[in-house]
Amino acid sequence: MTSAIRSNNTGRVISIRGSVVDILFEEYLPPIRSLLQTGADNQISIEVFSQLDTQRVRGIALTPTQGLARGMLVEDTGKPLQVPVGKEILSRMFDVFGNTIDKKTALTDVEWRSVHNEPPALERRSTKTQVFETGIKVIDVLMPLERGGKAGLFGGAGVGKTVLLTEMIHNMVGQHAGVSIFCGIGERCREGEELYREMRDAGVLDNMVMMFGQMNEPPGARFRVGHAALTMAEYFRDDEQRDVLLLMDNIFRFIQAGMEVSGLMGKMPARLGYQPTMGTELSQLEERIANTGSGAITSIQAVYVPADDFTDPAAVHTFSHLSASIVLSRKRASEGLYPAIDPLQSSSKMATPSVIGRRHYDLAQDIRRTLAQYGELKDIIAMLGMEQLSQEDHKVVGRARRLERFLTQPFFTTEQFTGMSGKLVSLEDALDGCERILNDEFEDYPESALYMIGRIDEAHKKLAVEEDKNATSVHDA
Repeated sequence: MTSAIRSNNTGRVISIRGSVVDILFEEYLPPIRSLLQTGADNQISIEVFSQLDTQRVRGIALTPTQGLARGMLVEDTGKPLQVPVGKEILSRMFDVFGNTIDKKTALTDVEWRSVHNEPPALERRSTKTQVFETGIKVIDVLMPLERGGKAGLFGGAGVGKTVLLTEMIHNMVGQHAGVSIFCGIGERCREGEELYREMRDAGVLDNMVMMFGQMNEPPGARFRVGHAALTMAEYFRDDEQRDVLLLMDNIFRFIQAGMEVSGLMGKMPARLGYQPTMGTELSQLEERIANTGSGAITSIQAVYVPADDFTDPAAVHTFSHLSASIVLSRKRASEGLYPAIDPLQSSSKMATPSVIGRRHYDLAQDIRRTLAQYGELKDIIAMLGMEQLSQEDHKVVGRARRLERFLTQPFFTTEQFTGMSGKLVSLEDALDGCERILNDEFEDYPESALYMIGRIDEAHKKLAVEEDKNATSVHDA
């Protein structure tokens, strides 16, 4: 499970309450975060969370506690939870203990490192700003991501967070020269297995590592799997001096695991039942994701928003750590506008003229302004109809509706469900399309010609196909 170094410190189980285990050590107390092992073949792992007095510690089990009983001997490993690092871990799938779970041969002769590391010091951090292209039009145009930054995909259940994250993996892993690490926190086993097969079939596993703390595992394991993945990412950034793309699904499950651990440890809950230490725990994870002179860790994180309430403390605390926030809207999903990103609620700190350039910035502002005006006019249209709008407002509505449809995009990862081949669109092509729509170049085109296309020039071909279909149906009638 980990390296073979052992201490001679042995304790005895004196209390078990679910995943919480109290252990008596008569010689000396293990430090906080020490890994303890017990049971037949040491299959039960416990992490020390607090020292109750001079002889007792309280730990949280990282594995199921079936078979654990009072009086059983507990061995102090003399070190914290560790995971393997090195080139050998590429293309492999791991659990929180660094065990391979892809049915391939176990790793040998690898270095093991603690999952608990400090964030890089301020003097080691890099302050360069560089845009990270995703190939997804609405993101690259309106909320550009930062190389070495943190982006969050916020949304309730079933609005497309995992699909969007999977599409980003597909687009970025192929063109990303560094290492990609996927960390599933509270992940459904089915989704993890599907992702592994997709990455293998796409031929991108050679530069990828996958780590899972599945939703059926104890809260202690789900609480530590993010730290374990970050230890691997830090190795590639600092030792190999490579850029790392870290994808996490789902940060809310990390907070939820912390809430379960906090409750089990007997701490008084704060607002809405969250743990009082949520801000500190999230910072310990997020602040390790940083640029240094040797490389960058770029992170994209899915964030489940309970009941679509963006004032929920979990969402609010996560927002503060991110350089880009991508908000998914249930209303847009119901209208079939995929990806269902709300362009007015989403934002990026990179969207400034000094970073993305004056032309890109002005276009993004014009798009937001047009969509905001359309949002204001929707009430008038609903009550009085389009006929009551001025000629200029008519044009605004037409531009906005065409922009909304142009910013939709067929995904590679949903080809088997939609029957439409996926599209990867460069930033320049996306900006060109938006600019031409704002200049009324496509005002005579039906909105459907701009729906689910890649580059703007594909609208001509789609219009011709639609006209042929209409002509055929009229002829048949």
